[in-house]
Amino acid sequence: MEMIERYIYAVTQKLPQSQREDIAVELRGLIEDMLEDRSEKGRYSGSDIEEVLLELGNPKELADKYRSTKKYLIGPELFDSYVYILKVVFSVLGISIGVGFLIQVVLNPVNILDHFIDMIVSSVTAFPMAFGWTTFGFAMGELAGNVKRKDLQFEGEWKPANLPPIPVEQSRIKRRDAVASIVFYAFFIVLFSFSSDYLGIWVFHDGFSGVVPFLNDQKYATYFVFIILILSIGILNECVKLAFGKWTYKLVLYTTLSNTISMIVLLFMLSGADFWNPTFMNELVEANVVTAGSDAYHTVDWIWNQAPLWIIILLLINIVWNSIDGFIRARKNKK
Repeated sequence: MEMIERYIYAVTQKLPQSQREDIAVELRGLIEDMLEDRSEKGRYSGSDIEEVLLELGNPKELADKYRSTKKYLIGPELFDSYVYILKVVFSVLGISIGVGFLIQVVLNPVNILDHFIDMIVSSVTAFPMAFGWTTFGFAMGELAGNVKRKDLQFEGEWKPANLPPIPVEQSRIKRRDAVASIVFYAFFIVLFSFSSDYLGIWVFHDGFSGVVPFLNDQKYATYFVFIILILSIGILNECVKLAFGKWTYKLVLYTTLSNTISMIVLLFMLSGADFWNPTFMNELVEANVVTAGSDAYHTVDWIWNQAPLWIIILLLINIVWNSIDGFIRARKNKK
């Protein structure tokens, strides 16, 4: 029976996610009927199972029969996830831009027309960008999936004994985890693209007085491309994970390399003196948030100076942990 389940898994993993369950039930019933025709009273041997699977043929060729076409930019294995994530990303963008507009109106109702124009411009810019990056990520995921499928192609005559094992539960890539990560990256792309002015300490004195920014406004444009690159690499990683469907040593290597590249870019940015607001503490004093020379001032100044180092340490720990966790999951799958 294990060989039957491996065969069904090999077929259904090459089909759109929405069809997999129904086709698995149909294929399981077909195999059982074929076995009953070859045996008496439900008694069949391993050789009977192998003969039936040989008659059904190569899982890849059988999967091709369940769909009308074979070549895609986003193939059937990923298309459902692609459409689903596009909907999620567009929803996140719409909600984020809408909430940003409402916040601007509440904080500065006098310039509501300007805020409305900003919202329209943000929408016209954000949605095509999100569509492009998501499509590119899934296209790269499809390419990675093609490479993976080439590794699983059977040399010479196909035999049921060559079926790959079903991945253990711990090694499988859960779609909800990948979706959550993509939503996270999409949110921050919107935040850094259209609401970076609000990244800082909000000051209220008889109403909203302004924001003391964390970032250096004069140099922000220089680093913006790198920020988007890092977040886009994150989306690409999740798309590739969906393409692989399970943790493998190749996937661990890829994610480790891409995360390392992102980390190098981050180190370049965070360690740069002109990335952060050079007058942050002075602006806090001018905004009457803290008093110069006070205990609160020294505490905030210490946190401000130490924050980049702790951010770097936490990111390094995250990369190391993700690599170790992926390696453990891949190793369990090999076993």
